[in-house]
Amino acid sequence: MFELLVLLAVLAVGGLVVGVFVTAFAMVKFTLKLVLLPVKLLLLPLLAIFVVVKLGVLLAVGFALVAAFAAVVIAIAVVVGLIAAPFALFAALT
Repeated sequence: MFELLVLLAVLAVGGLVVGVFVTAFAMVKFTLKLVLLPVKLLLLPLLAIFVVVKLGVLLAVGFALVAAFAAVVIAIAVVVGLIAAPFALFAALT
């Protein structure tokens, strides 16, 4: 019976030690977050500039691709029109 009481005491002390470690790690984590907060606040404007530049580049590339696609489609339409015009005129006259 005494062995079970010793086992219970060891487990209780072990649980207490684990609880103390968890609490200590939580306090260290909070302290590091609090210490690194100014660095985070200093880097937020740089992140905002990076996002704006990235968005601008993506929009510019998108507009360039749309313009190139439109130019190709218009060129193909002109060529098709030039090829089809004589046949259309001939069909209209007959």
